[in-house]
Amino acid sequence: MSYNTSQQIVEIVSEVAQSKSSTSTPKTLLLAFMAGSYIAIGGLLALIIGGGVPGIAAANPGIQRFLMGAAFPIGLMLCAIAGADLFTGNTAYFIPPLMSGKISATSMLRNWSLVYLGNFAGALFVAYVLTYLTGVLSNSPWIDTVYKIAESKTSAPFYKVFLKGIGANWLVALAMWLAYAAKDVTGKILGIWVPVMAFVTIGFEHSIANMFFVPVAIFHGAPVSWADFVFHNLVPATLGNIAGGSVLVGLFYWLAYKD
Repeated sequence: MSYNTSQQIVEIVSEVAQSKSSTSTPKTLLLAFMAGSYIAIGGLLALIIGGGVPGIAAANPGIQRFLMGAAFPIGLMLCAIAGADLFTGNTAYFIPPLMSGKISATSMLRNWSLVYLGNFAGALFVAYVLTYLTGVLSNSPWIDTVYKIAESKTSAPFYKVFLKGIGANWLVALAMWLAYAAKDVTGKILGIWVPVMAFVTIGFEHSIANMFFVPVAIFHGAPVSWADFVFHNLVPATLGNIAGGSVLVGLFYWLAYKD
């Protein structure tokens, strides 16, 4: 079975980033909204499956976390295969062409900012319209899981969330690297599923996923404020995601395979 080599992947993501950097603002925001929605749908599926097994969670918490991890990757699969613009992937894609002088830092930061905002809007849409208003998580045991996750994510020290953010996007960016390695849809699905399943099961922090997990708890009345979410989770998770994607994947692979 043929696949793209590591050298070719760096070239592919560089071309992808250059294309994204020239995409119009309305189109970028639309694709970003779609990506945020897809990641949130993956989060919702993970909650429905993993949050619906309290007996397993009590006796075998690792299995519950694996079930959530097994369900969550559908979001990134939709982004990669159907097409959408995800902030965490872009933190890695843009580094090779930036380092090679093919795009400017201003162009990169413009894309990151627009995509981040669009991802947030999409995640909030799913959290409020498709989850809170429909009541799919309103009853036990799901609501208990929703509260527990939000309280856990907003109570950890800044440095721990930051480090977990590095781990999350190291794996998410590698998942997209594997997706670009594959030349068929089946290979892309498998390449995405394994690393994403791993980061969710481990308990790392993905900023875009958290744009769903914590707000959906807030909408349901969890004892967590928006300030708690932004300052105690979203900021450190985002910074960690940037470090993990841009340095451990984008920069390291550019250094290894640059011309």
